[in-house]
Amino acid sequence: MSTNIIQRVREWLTPGRRAWIAFALLGAAVLCIAALGYRAVRRLQLVDPSRDQAFITWGTGDEEDRLALMTIRNAEPCPGAPFILPADGFIGLMYADPRSPYSPSRPHQGIDIFSLGGPGLTPVYAAYDGYVTREPHWTSSLIIRVPQDPLDPTRQIWLYYTHMADRTGEQVYISDEFPPGTVDKFVERGTLLGYTGNYNGNSARGVWVHLHFSIIRDDGNGNYSNELDFNNSIDPSRYLGIPVNIACAPVVPTCSAEPLCEEAVLSASGG
Repeated sequence: MSTNIIQRVREWLTPGRRAWIAFALLGAAVLCIAALGYRAVRRLQLVDPSRDQAFITWGTGDEEDRLALMTIRNAEPCPGAPFILPADGFIGLMYADPRSPYSPSRPHQGIDIFSLGGPGLTPVYAAYDGYVTREPHWTSSLIIRVPQDPLDPTRQIWLYYTHMADRTGEQVYISDEFPPGTVDKFVERGTLLGYTGNYNGNSARGVWVHLHFSIIRDDGNGNYSNELDFNNSIDPSRYLGIPVNIACAPVVPTCSAEPLCEEAVLSASGG
């Protein structure tokens, strides 16, 4: 039986078919190399080497070095912006950032604000008025429903916060005002929500103490969309009045009259 199959395959593999298969395999290899090259070039275009150096400084520098990298929040928003920055810290991963653990095809959906102190020390605040929900199974996360987007009153948006627990998940740093199962509890901008942590679920990959903050689109039915999908996110730059898009942001972003540049990387729907 096997001999017959081999014989049939040999008969089928005429010189012309062999050449076509070799050409197809070569084409596939070229496309693969081109795709990898594009990703590498795109990353170099988006990520200034000084950003990587800032990460090294944050991880290895002394307190003075780290303080120089921090963006300090204000009780009031930047001029012309509706949101306050939800925590002090080093904004180390920007919106649309392609650096690991993200990639050019799956960029960062928000911003990561790294804390100077250990877990449970750096306060986290509501960036805007809205209604807090904390799903029953959420260890370190909560989300704020903003019924009327201050920059587009025709739509509802959601503000997502996470990593607010210790590495094990046993010590939770979310305020007791928002226990698991909280639904639509109103908070004003500036309300204390909890403290930053380094919880990363069941992942073996540890993370530095930080807050992940993102703006998520409504799904059209009054619910938040999947936060993990970049195309469900909105660039926070204009809301914060701070350039935090990977294509626009300085290493240490601060208030800016024009926080979003023309080269900004946006989600598929333009947010």
